[in-house]
Amino acid sequence: MLESFALTDKGCVRGNNEDYCLIEPELGLYLLADGMGGAKAGERASRLAVDTVAEMVLLAQRRDSQVLLSAVEEANRRVLEAAQSDPALEGMGTTLVAALEMDGGLSIASVGDSRAYLLDDDGFRAITDDQTWVNEVGRPLGLDEASLRSHPMRHVLTMAIGASAPLTVNYYSVALKTPSLMLMCSDGLHGVVEPPQLEQILRDGRDGAPLEQSCRQLIEAAKEAGGPDNVTAVLVRKMG
Repeated sequence: MLESFALTDKGCVRGNNEDYCLIEPELGLYLLADGMGGAKAGERASRLAVDTVAEMVLLAQRRDSQVLLSAVEEANRRVLEAAQSDPALEGMGTTLVAALEMDGGLSIASVGDSRAYLLDDDGFRAITDDQTWVNEVGRPLGLDEASLRSHPMRHVLTMAIGASAPLTVNYYSVALKTPSLMLMCSDGLHGVVEPPQLEQILRDGRDGAPLEQSCRQLIEAAKEAGGPDNVTAVLVRKMG
């Protein structure tokens, strides 16, 4: 049995929160999206994507990786359709990271730059790869990390829900050891809090601290670093 908790905050700068998250322990489903677009379009995109994946998994006759991937593709179709039917929503989109419990582990699908990390006895590491200019173009070109952090293309996504059809979805299968702790987060967290600090907070959570406490520590760490963006954290823990 997995434990979970999720928390989102608008941060210190933004006037509204375009992040959206959902945990459905009975389905073994954990979702996070970071919306983008004018007015309230980003909020609409993130909620629509998350709710669509949850609906599709709930209605599925079986529980496997194809169900998760199909659900993400349906989320993309619905966000595209909504944007095309309402001029006020034109250009909206969202990142998405979705984790589905199966066979003692997690199947994870991701689009964009929201991330999943895992902490277990093998250490702390990122599970997902960002679909961004920095990761797919800048690093292969050999640009150093300092240059990438200030590059004018640093915020550019190469893929997002609602951006195009067909969609490229990154997929990962993760075995969960005991104990282990998975973090899913928007770039409002991983973009401002360095990995060693994330790991330290997660270690307390993996070892038994209340997940709500760990989520609040993660949010506060982002806000103490300036909180320039909406920030969301979803924690999923396997204990002995």
